[in-house]
Parts: sequence; structure tokens; C-alpha cells
Amino acid sequence: METHGDDRVQRITFDHDFTDDSDIETFPKGMRLYGNGHSVEIREVEDSAGFAYLSISRTLRKGQIGSDVLHLHDTFGAEQTPLHWYGGPELMEQYYPIEKLRFVDYPYITKELHSAAIIERYWLSTAGVFFYVDKEVPLFIDQNDQVLRFTAKKELPYYTYDDEFVFNYRIGVAADAREAHQKAVERVLNQPVDIPDERMVRQPIWSTWVRYRRPISQQTVLDFAREINAYGFKNAQLDIDDLWEVCYGSLTFNTITFPNVTEMTETLREMGFRVTLWVHPFINKNCDPWYTEALSKGYLVKSHNETIGYNTKWWNSGENEASYINFNNPDAVEWYRRRLRELQELGIDNFKFDAGETSWAPADPDIEGSTALLPSSQTVNFVRMCAAFGGMIEVRTGWGTQDLPVFVRMLDFDTRWGWNNGLLSLIPTLLQMNLNGYPFVLPDMIGGNVYGDDILTKELFIRWLEASVFMPSIQFSKTPWDIDEESITISKKFAQLHETYSDYIIQRMRLAVSHGTPVNPPIWWLDPTDKIAQTIYDEYLLGEDIVVAPVLAEFATTRDIYLPKGTWRDGNTNRVHEGGRWIYNYTAPMDTLPYFVSATFQLN
Repeated sequence: METHGDDRVQRITFDHDFTDDSDIETFPKGMRLYGNGHSVEIREVEDSAGFAYLSISRTLRKGQIGSDVLHLHDTFGAEQTPLHWYGGPELMEQYYPIEKLRFVDYPYITKELHSAAIIERYWLSTAGVFFYVDKEVPLFIDQNDQVLRFTAKKELPYYTYDDEFVFNYRIGVAADAREAHQKAVERVLNQPVDIPDERMVRQPIWSTWVRYRRPISQQTVLDFAREINAYGFKNAQLDIDDLWEVCYGSLTFNTITFPNVTEMTETLREMGFRVTLWVHPFINKNCDPWYTEALSKGYLVKSHNETIGYNTKWWNSGENEASYINFNNPDAVEWYRRRLRELQELGIDNFKFDAGETSWAPADPDIEGSTALLPSSQTVNFVRMCAAFGGMIEVRTGWGTQDLPVFVRMLDFDTRWGWNNGLLSLIPTLLQMNLNGYPFVLPDMIGGNVYGDDILTKELFIRWLEASVFMPSIQFSKTPWDIDEESITISKKFAQLHETYSDYIIQRMRLAVSHGTPVNPPIWWLDPTDKIAQTIYDEYLLGEDIVVAPVLAEFATTRDIYLPKGTWRDGNTNRVHEGGRWIYNYTAPMDTLPYFVSATFQLN
């Protein structure tokens, strides 16, 4: 039980472990509970002005299970206000607040399933309480409409060959959610050590992926660059996506489709483009001599289960037709890194790093590193290898890697309007990433990936672009001139609006480095006690001076907007509004993005 003064703010149940006749042993700043073959230690780590910080810990033996329950819908404060929750995993259906999510015996590791590429063990409530489960815990979660259960048990996909394990987590209690989050950044989440590449903030990234799919060719890349310039658009870089290699994992250009890479990169540089290259951590078994070399040198992830061996499957292989490079092996890291440097010698500026989640590896991996951190240390070591290439890269996964000065991309979105991995999931994903300590968010490509039977309409393309304008970067693949002339005009307008505010975006990025503050916070950030703001999922802030409320519904030309605390100037009309209230039926035809700027804000 956690309290603010006399007010209860959070109820926790120790499940399975204790009964009413359990023994209690007290000691300075803590206590131990004994019973039912378990003991748990509750220790006060810190008790400073307005902040209490507790550690809950126990050591369990293999075969034992520890399970504690957070009661999600308790009320707190004199007004008995219901709790709302933030943080948790990145997901394909990214609801916000996250009490809407549902899990059953869910292993809490980075995984391809449900797009759970960022999976910090962090939860934050509107009562000003945060929970952080330590990295060494073999954690599973269950969640329904009433409770979130943390369970520690030695089962796959975790390492299962040791006899003891820990079940440790921390609880922070502060005055409100904003203060609690800042304390969590300082104590458990970390903050970036620098900002990523500034040109990726100021100008759009262009990718070949959605427009051209695979394979790609030198001529296609050059033609694409010429079109971008001919239509008067700027660029941060041009990314050559899938399939430029001889075979998957060769990291070697196919000389039939790319006959002269150096000539291509020199031409692109003369045209004003930097060049990045899509890469991944897999080698397909038919990709020789590279596969045989990696296998013979022990550079691939192997399973403890000999029937699985080195086999895995990813989206560009069949079942058991690929292997995953072992980034826990320093020699494998250097081998991979050296081959990327050879690509840079051809004029490739940097890389778009795909995948990296733990679940791509064979089940029950037999690899190096602290057994308590397996299997997710695979993700950590992959991402840290990527970050060594500097701030111009992008990755799409993370686990305790908030310190890295790189863009973290949202996973592939579908070309849809709704919560089902469509446009409506975009802002909740932005907020989830920021509140897990990843402020340098790269949204997925404007309009989504157009998979399967999805259709990218003009309206969806424009609304997606508008929603992304005040995020840290913009990424195109389908182009405005694929649609019509009006789309070109509107896209230039919003690309310019993004560039106009890019200095402020960079300023907020630097503040994330110095103070750990989100670049794009939820609107309750300005007033954590605002009950309406706590549940707003379709608006976001840039810093503390811009409220963004894009239209996210098909055929809509108006929307209701909630303005948080403050005095705001309409970015479209210059009309001034007082916050803490709704603006109903705000008119926003397809070429209009509703946004509001703090009345005291001065754009440098």
C-alpha cells in the first residue's frame, strides 16, 4: 500500500506468498515478511522532500513463483479519483491510457509478436506512482480490466539453467505523474547522452520501401532522387531499402542491379542527397560463402535444443532457412561492423537497422553474457552496436537503451484509419515511447506500408502527414506526386511547417539530454491533475509550447479539441484561447492541421 499523506494512492497484493499468520521482522527503514516458504524484503531506499522510493525484493528457487498484483482501478485522493496508467510495452494496437490493454502469461521481452519492440518494465499512474521491475527478473505479466499482475518464474523464453533468481522491483511515489516520471528517469530509465543527427530533424527522410518494394536497383534509386528534386522537396537522406544485397546477410551489393555503387553515391551526393542502407541481423542459409563463414566461426545464435540448432525464420526466409547473428559475441559484432564499414567505403553514409528483437533468435538461446539478462541482452547488444555508427542511424527496438543518441523508429504501420495498427495508433505510440524514455521518435512512413489489400487514399496520406508534423522527424516513401497536384502543394506546406519549428524540436531534444524531459509529452504534462487531459489519446505536445490536435477520422472536417492549462494562440487563425476547456467542432478541412502555440512562445 502506498500513500500520499493520509490518502491511499496504490494497493499492491503479494499473491501466493503470505498468509495472515506470516512473520514480520522490522529493521531500520524496512521490514521482512516470512511465510509459505517465501520471504520478501521491503526497504525504503529514499525519503526526500515529496518523494518516497521503495525496493521490494526476494530471492526465489527454481520451481517457485513470485506474483504481485497492482490494482489498476483503485481511487486516490480526497476526491477518490480513478487511476489511469502509462508506460508498458510498445504494441501493434497501442491503446492509451494503457489500462485498456490485455495480457495473459505474457513474457516481457522484446518480441516481434504484437510489435513489442520497446518493452521497458515501467508503469506510471496518475496518482504519481511508478513501478519499475528490475532487468534480472524473468518477468511475465497478466492484465485485465482490474489488475496488472507481475509474475517471476524460471520458464522459457528466459534462461532456465540456474537454481536461484531474483524478483525485485522499485516503487516511486511523488506528488504527481510528471514529477514521478522525472524521478524515474533519474533513477531507472536514464536519459540520452546527446541528440541524433539534426538534418534528420529538419528535412524529410525518403525511403524506397513502400514505393518500390523489392528488389531495388541503382537506376531506380537515381530516378527517385531526381523526382524528389524535380518536385522541389528537400531531403535529410535517401534510404535504399530491401533487396539490394546479393542474398540476405551478404552485406554485399548485387552487381547486376547495382553495377557501380561508388558512381551512384557520388551522383546522389552531387544532387544533395546523403545515402543510407537498410540492413538486418540475419543470414539466410542459401547465402554463401557468408553463411558458412559465420557458422564456422561461431557467429550465429544457437539453441540449447539441438533439434533447433541455429535455425530461425524471419520475414525474408522460410521456416528454419535463416540464422540470427549473435551480437552477444564480440567477435561476431566486429565481423558485422567491419562489413558495414566496407559498405561505407563505397559512399554509403549510414544505415537503417531493422529487427533486433529477442524473439527472432532460436528458442532457448545458448549465447554469451549474464544469464540473468538473457534473452533480452541480445537486443541491447545489437542496438549498442548500431549506435556506434553515430546519430544518423535509426533502430526500431530498445531495452534499457534510452541513453543512446539515435532515432528509434515506430514499427511498421498498416495503411488504415483505426486502432488496428492504423493512424489512430500513431499518437498513442508516440506517447508510449516518450514515457518510456525514448524521446527521439521516428514515425513510420507517411501513410503506412500499404500491405495486402490496404489502400492509401489521398485523405489518409494528408491526415497522416499532418499528424506527424510536430514529431521529431518526417519520413516519406509513397510520394505526394503519386497522388495529385494538390497533395504536392499540401505536403510542401507541412514539410515547411515542420522545418519552421525544427529549431524548437532540436531545443527540446537538447532538453531531453540535459533534463530527461519528453520531446512529445501527453497534454497532461502541463497539468498532471487535469482529469480530462489524463485520458486524451489523439492530441500531443511538442515541448510545453505547442498543442497538436490532428484530424484522425475518415471524412471528418471538424473535431473537438481539449486545450490544457495555459493561454494558447491558434496556429491557423491567431485567435487566443484559455486552456482547461474544450473547443467544440473546430473546422479543419483536409489542408488544415489544428495546432496551438503558447501565447508567450517566441519562435527564434
